[in-house]
Amino acid sequence: MEASLFSLPFLLLFLPAVVVLFALAPARWRGPVLLGASYIFYWMISGKLLVYLLVSTLSVHCAALWLGLLQKRQKARLQQAQRDEKKKLRVLFRHQQRRIVLAIAVLHIGTLAVLKYSSFLAGNLNSLLTLLHWPALSLSFRFAVPLGISFFSLQALSYLLDVYHEKIPADTHLGRLALFLAFFPQIVEGPICRWQQTACQLWQPEAPSFQRLTLGIQRILLGIMKKVVIADRLNLFIQNLFDRQLSDNGALIALAALFYTCQLYMEFSGSLDVVCGSAEMLGVTMPENFRQPFFSRTISEFWQRWHITLGTWFKDYLFYPLSMSAPLKLLTRHFRRKWGTHASSLLSGAMALLVVWCCNGLWHGAGWHYLFFGLFHFTLILGGSLIAPLGTRLTATLKIPVDKLPWRLFQMIRTTLLVALGELFFRANGLALGLKLFTQMIGNFSLTPLLDGTVLTLGMDLHDFFIVAIALWIVLVYSVMKERGKDPRQLLTQRRIAVRWAVYYGLILFIVIFGAYGSGYVPVDPIYANF
Repeated sequence: MEASLFSLPFLLLFLPAVVVLFALAPARWRGPVLLGASYIFYWMISGKLLVYLLVSTLSVHCAALWLGLLQKRQKARLQQAQRDEKKKLRVLFRHQQRRIVLAIAVLHIGTLAVLKYSSFLAGNLNSLLTLLHWPALSLSFRFAVPLGISFFSLQALSYLLDVYHEKIPADTHLGRLALFLAFFPQIVEGPICRWQQTACQLWQPEAPSFQRLTLGIQRILLGIMKKVVIADRLNLFIQNLFDRQLSDNGALIALAALFYTCQLYMEFSGSLDVVCGSAEMLGVTMPENFRQPFFSRTISEFWQRWHITLGTWFKDYLFYPLSMSAPLKLLTRHFRRKWGTHASSLLSGAMALLVVWCCNGLWHGAGWHYLFFGLFHFTLILGGSLIAPLGTRLTATLKIPVDKLPWRLFQMIRTTLLVALGELFFRANGLALGLKLFTQMIGNFSLTPLLDGTVLTLGMDLHDFFIVAIALWIVLVYSVMKERGKDPRQLLTQRRIAVRWAVYYGLILFIVIFGAYGSGYVPVDPIYANF
């Protein structure tokens, strides 16, 4: 089976078969049905690489049980210990638990590092040796990387860390943990769930209902439209500008960067629509990964709305621990004596934020352009925090109505353009090409190719632009309603049956007729599945 959630075998065979089995199964067997389906799905798309998922599941399960046992022993010993012994006992048990967590973290992060970054590190090491006029090493690494390993590894670590911090108890049920890590709609592209969000409802999902089935299908259709009508149709234009470099005109490069930003959002949010819609059909509510990010007024707000589950993972398990770490606290106290409370807090937060954004960039792939992408957004977020007071005073002095629509639109457009600039480097095949494209975009900017018909020779004609515009309008209307607190899918279910089915058939026909497939189109693999 293809790894894509948009493949016909998945949408027309596998998913319907699982839904039927799920509906027919007694309540106590629905969790095992989902577990079996999830492992069958992963085996079909990954084959023997399933062993990575098994090792992750078993190692985290055993480690969590071990932590739970140590925590019970600690409580029992503390009840019997004298007051002066209690601190020593806490330190002793904490060190034991830390060693367990460290071992599992090294296993997961080390596996990711070897599979995804060994070739990158070896190449850069040889470049350094060449620069120093030393003989290069004959290092060559090629590994088959399991699909979704970044997603299920972060989920596994979040579960173990929550057990370590005693936010949740260690679960003795191996099947529940296995399903939490392997749930088939989610494992390829996320979202990155927490134990409290999905584990129990996955093993004991809600009973199937016609309303859940309807809402799930609606969301799947929306996701398919985003992917095959918008994202895939934009792909040929993007490839011609980024991969084949058919033009060095700045306006066309800028347009390609905007198109890629649009493609990435439509592809990823469309995939999550299919994930959440499939889960909804199976009685499970997944956490949202996007919240209308292009309505954001700042870069910081954008990242609170884009890939939400990854951002909250980094915040909870990397940013906060770093901010509260002993070395950073010591450094903060040192800076406070020299520069005051505000500056010291800002500096310590910036140092933790720098690590987060370096990890965020490299999480997406092994390349200097990914690291540059992370540093770019770190700079924008930190810079925004530094100049925010100045901006507030300036708008007040100029008497700009900051809550009125014109100013909000200006902020949204500014944020979108900055995001697209970052995506220019993200999409480029290497940092050198990204810098070259940026230089050409600034130094050779001309609107002529947009007006003389050149733009229509790079993979999209007027027909393509018109179709994309219609689909984007549908997504915009849907997003505006969501931003205003209304659920378009719920509203649709309240309409008369003739209206509902007219919308369903209209959307299906729109996808079938105007989807980017067939002659002239190469199937586009899911972008985020590679991360």
